[in-house]
Amino acid sequence: MITTLKQPTISFSNPDVLRKKFQVPTSQFASFAPLIRRKSDLLIQKPLHVSSVKGLGFGLGDGLLRERKPLIKCEAYEADGSEPIKPEPVPVPIPGEAARKVKIGIYFAVWWALNVVFNIYNKKVLNAFPYPWLTSTLSLAMGSLIMVVSWATRIAEAPNTDSDFWKALLPVAVAHTIGHVAATVSMSKVAVSFTHIIKSAEPAFSVLVSRFFLGESFAAGVYWSLVPIIGGCALAAVTELNFNMIGFMGAMISNLAFVFRNIFSKKGMKGKSVSGMNYYACLSILSLVLLTPFALYVEGPKMWAAGWDKAVSDIGSNFIWWLTAQSVFYHLYNQVSYMSLDEISPLTFSIGNTMKRISVIVSSIIIFRTPVQPVNALGAAIAVFGTFLYSQAKQ
Repeated sequence: MITTLKQPTISFSNPDVLRKKFQVPTSQFASFAPLIRRKSDLLIQKPLHVSSVKGLGFGLGDGLLRERKPLIKCEAYEADGSEPIKPEPVPVPIPGEAARKVKIGIYFAVWWALNVVFNIYNKKVLNAFPYPWLTSTLSLAMGSLIMVVSWATRIAEAPNTDSDFWKALLPVAVAHTIGHVAATVSMSKVAVSFTHIIKSAEPAFSVLVSRFFLGESFAAGVYWSLVPIIGGCALAAVTELNFNMIGFMGAMISNLAFVFRNIFSKKGMKGKSVSGMNYYACLSILSLVLLTPFALYVEGPKMWAAGWDKAVSDIGSNFIWWLTAQSVFYHLYNQVSYMSLDEISPLTFSIGNTMKRISVIVSSIIIFRTPVQPVNALGAAIAVFGTFLYSQAKQ
């Protein structure tokens, strides 16, 4: 197997020759006594292939070894003798990386599932109780109540906030409130699937607002991705069987509001050490404070009481369950989405949001048996695909 000599073969056949050559007293070879006590021990019957001989630096002045090193270094070589064989590096798994991926996967699955359930119950409530301002207020109230109880019972650690935190959160809460109410108004007028098809155009709003209001520029691929987004949404809107202008405008306003919410959140919350779960909890509380007086003014207790009596008489006690479920699931799916942001990049979150919208559109069409024309479905598919291209171009 090994035929090439890396260094000349050294045969130690007579210790006296070595002693005479260096003229070193025998007494100074005490450390080599185990090597020279028997002639037969030093005789090498077969050639030894040596790659290097190091560490034989005898001091001629004092006769002592200056440095103790291995006398012989042997290595295995390939057949051509060119390079020594080096062992393959063994990959070392990163501790916790697999667990982190599983955790992110669970977050995504729970996020999508909760969002689908919320949209189903939200649409059921709005069909029986067409008061989107109160419905939006109850969603925020339920989430605020859940988090306050969690902090009081120490199930969740309360955030450490100050006046600067709430000042920075205020514009975020204003945009979040507008976007939440506008989306609910839209779903009260049109099908859930149509609302989410229009909301797929949110990346287009993000690019346009960032370009004209913030002066940001993007790669050409980002701008080209807006073509299928806008075109697909337009095709879906034109072919929608139950088109409603209020529902359409509500979805469009929601897109614009959520874009400003993201911008304000990115600018105002830098350096704020608040977890995603507590951040959304504080956002819900502040949005509830902002929304309540407007809900009372726009709809009011008299309209709510009349609508409540009618809904209970038509649906029965199930209506109370629907209202409770839509409020709880609204808070939970938003909370999980903000918790996901602590673990993933904004790009991954954007892709996940696109996939979530597909699941909502498909499930709502199946559950509510929404009539869909082939051209309408094509427009929705083009818009969603454009959103995916946008997320890839943003890398």
